[in-house]
Amino acid sequence: PCALAALVGLSFSGAIGLTFLMLGCALEYYGVYWPLFVLIFYFICPIPHFIAKRVGDDSDAASSACRELAYFFTTGIVVSAFGFPIILARVEAIKWGACGLVLAGNAVIFLTILGFFLVFGRGDDFSWEQW
Repeated sequence: PCALAALVGLSFSGAIGLTFLMLGCALEYYGVYWPLFVLIFYFICPIPHFIAKRVGDDSDAASSACRELAYFFTTGIVVSAFGFPIILARVEAIKWGACGLVLAGNAVIFLTILGFFLVFGRGDDFSWEQW
């Protein structure tokens, strides 16, 4: 029951984030679809974590080099996702209003991804590894 509510909440927040992204592209005043390239960052964001989970040792050490490198790459991906619409707005490829909507969508989507890993990444009976 609790996991189902978490899954519904995460789905709802992901839909809200994607709605912000689509509004930044599809509103008639903005009408440029360059911000959709942010979707690439959404898809590659969890990849370093998955690789570190597979490659890293299973000890309960406070820190490992592989995990820290995964955090570093994930941070770079997230910062790039926030920087991309700002650069597009700065070179006037998109309008600043569209940039604001895409940044709001980025914040919601990345918090949704973080929430997914916090809720389903505990390694207990109801983890994402079983999906």
